[in-house]
Amino acid sequence: MAKLLSAVGKVLEKKGYTGLTPTNIAKVANVDRKLIKLYFGSVDNLIETYIRSKDYWLLSSDNISHTLENEPPNGTQDILENLLLDQLNNFLVNNEMQKAVTWQISEKSAIMSEITRKREEISKLFFEKADKELPPHVDIRAISSILVSGIYYLVLHSKHTESTVCEIELDENGFERIRAAIKQIITWAYSK
Repeated sequence: MAKLLSAVGKVLEKKGYTGLTPTNIAKVANVDRKLIKLYFGSVDNLIETYIRSKDYWLLSSDNISHTLENEPPNGTQDILENLLLDQLNNFLVNNEMQKAVTWQISEKSAIMSEITRKREEISKLFFEKADKELPPHVDIRAISSILVSGIYYLVLHSKHTESTVCEIELDENGFERIRAAIKQIITWAYSK
């Protein structure tokens, strides 16, 4: 099972989502492709299991729930800031998830739709709590969606092009500026 899961990441990184075939995965894992069906039921279940094991938001769900229960000093403002900065840092170094997100936004997929629904269940807990802390005119869902999307775009842009975005080089210095901007936007959203 571990060999198959590891092979999904290797195939995803080298061949992209179009390379995620039973033959390719089994070949990289150096096992019989029949084991995919035996262990996971289908290649889709194998891929979904792999994505769930790597997805930042799904892996953070227990931590988010625990943090929401323990009331950090600045409430949901600290939680949101930490989540977004951690997501940026994680996504910058996670090549497999970069490929998975590219797949998610470029092709209709039942697997990625299911993963997205699970992510939304997690965010619901956060938003219910944030609504109690924020002024009614602040749309924290829209603000968060822009920030999450911006993180995905900027990281993918930095990996696939050698150009700037809004005159910012997407190197470590540029991403420090992005991190500072994320903090500033969240501060503005929470200011009374």
